[in-house]
Amino acid sequence: MDNSVANGTSSCIQDTHSSSIMASPDATLGRHLARRLVEIGVGDVFSVPGDFNLTLLDHLIAEPKLKNIGCCNELNAGYARDRGVGACVVTFTVGGLSVINAIGGAYSENLPIICIVGGPNTNDYGTNRILHHTIGLPHFSQELRCFQTVTCYQAVVNNLEDAHEQIDRAIATALKESKPVYISISCNLPAIPHPTFSRDPIPFCLSPRLSNKRGLEAAVDAAVAFLSKAVKPVMIGGPKLRAAKACDAFREKTLIVQPDRVVIGNGPAFGCVFMKDFLSELAKKVKKNETAYENYRRIFVPEGTPLKSQPNEPLRVNVLFQHIQKMLSADNAVIAETGDSWFNCQKLKLPEGCGYQFQMQYGSIGWSVGATLGYAQSVPEKRVISCIGDGSFQVTAQDVSTMIRCDQKSIIFLINNGGYTIEVEIHDGPYNVIKNWNYTGLVDAIHNGEGNCWTQKVKTEEELIEAIATATGEKKDCLCFIEVIVHKDDTSKELLEWGSRVCSANGRPPNPQ
Repeated sequence: MDNSVANGTSSCIQDTHSSSIMASPDATLGRHLARRLVEIGVGDVFSVPGDFNLTLLDHLIAEPKLKNIGCCNELNAGYARDRGVGACVVTFTVGGLSVINAIGGAYSENLPIICIVGGPNTNDYGTNRILHHTIGLPHFSQELRCFQTVTCYQAVVNNLEDAHEQIDRAIATALKESKPVYISISCNLPAIPHPTFSRDPIPFCLSPRLSNKRGLEAAVDAAVAFLSKAVKPVMIGGPKLRAAKACDAFREKTLIVQPDRVVIGNGPAFGCVFMKDFLSELAKKVKKNETAYENYRRIFVPEGTPLKSQPNEPLRVNVLFQHIQKMLSADNAVIAETGDSWFNCQKLKLPEGCGYQFQMQYGSIGWSVGATLGYAQSVPEKRVISCIGDGSFQVTAQDVSTMIRCDQKSIIFLINNGGYTIEVEIHDGPYNVIKNWNYTGLVDAIHNGEGNCWTQKVKTEEELIEAIATATGEKKDCLCFIEVIVHKDDTSKELLEWGSRVCSANGRPPNPQ
């Protein structure tokens, strides 16, 4: 078998028993992986057990600083990302191909996730055996090939001799590139001692990515000159700020740049200039324009306040988000599902320290359920407020069960408007209408009297106010699920405009040949 696969590694199969005789019984691959995950800040591993990963899970949960969070499906396990770096464990092919959608989303959003797959027994490689959980072919590279396009590194570990090297390289690459990686580990290896795991691993020490000094100076000088000529400069922060670790620098002075490249208007481009370095140096040379700031304050027209609802008037979406705004503090985090919640949540004015997460680039519906699970698990001091549409919730609803089991206290607003509203505004049709569920009844059934969970269905502003008061008061230590009934055509003007633009873009005729 080829030793290298793409930019990852797949090792040859060798007899590992002879070299493991002198190893400590605790010096196993599973323990090494667990220690490495803890070292990079992983506290929770989100998993779905399968026969190929059971032994590996035994060794991961044996690590006191690592907690296993069993998920209802692999997709949510991939969406549930821990603080900083995420880790999920699934089984071969059926688990891997299920989690791959979430891994693709992480790749698009520059999120480092260690995707660990329990693979076939080492003795099955190179044989003509057709295994279960496969597509019926005697070679096992199908899953690997699928992951090559959505991960920055792939390692297939079926040999203990270089297992530590492969695992360390994969994890280091995930941290360096801020992208997901794929690690497949044969099911019969995690429990076998080996001398390479006997000593404590050398701590990770990643070389910092440094900007070209002359290029950085030239880029900053060009940017200062460009801004000085601008009459009304506009500063925009994009989704790559977090991946580039440039949020702190952005708060000082801003210019729209790429993570590792600066382009000044239609003029020169400066490569090998990293965003963090560029913004920090730019902040030292650009002065605050008080006149422009005062001019902006004079012309700024704040958004109007929704009219107070009449008694028993059906609830409007803008009224819902007016009340969500009042709930926010530094002790909260907002998670916005793909759909109209994108646009409504972007209007919220976040207090200092209030978290905010959404998946605009990839836009996979249902993402927010797993994201809520992962965020609430990794930042327990914040109470997560999630805004989820009914169509999205139907994709990934099962892991409300995991939230209850983990004693989480998030508040989920389920916006029930009877369909895929975002698709309706792009291209309407009968396929955008979904079967209505009794959502509060479903969550009550999942709750089943075990754990802390409270549900409420609201149709008017009065009922919403009462439900929020209960969720933030008497039920503040519970998972709270509030189903909000709204009209199917009650959408934001931003979604209407966005849908029209997407429809126009998708409907462009082919270019003439």
